[in-house]
Amino acid sequence: MSDHEVILYTRVGCHLCDVARETLVAHGLTPLSVDIDQQPELKAKYDWHVPVVVIDGRERFFGRVDPVLLKRLLRGDRDD
Repeated sequence: MSDHEVILYTRVGCHLCDVARETLVAHGLTPLSVDIDQQPELKAKYDWHVPVVVIDGRERFFGRVDPVLLKRLLRGDRDD
């Protein structure tokens, strides 16, 4: 079980969103999926950027999840 809070902003029929979910799960994460098309403010913010992955309150990935960067992030490498 992961100690990270992960939100996956997605939409129905989004292939990249499916791939992002698979990548997150493969790294031991359990993302909460949020369909941006159900909330106008999220659709306005992320319409052309899904999937968007937020980990521990920070937007980390747009479009594709880079497995190498994800692994670094999860092991605690500093990025700021």
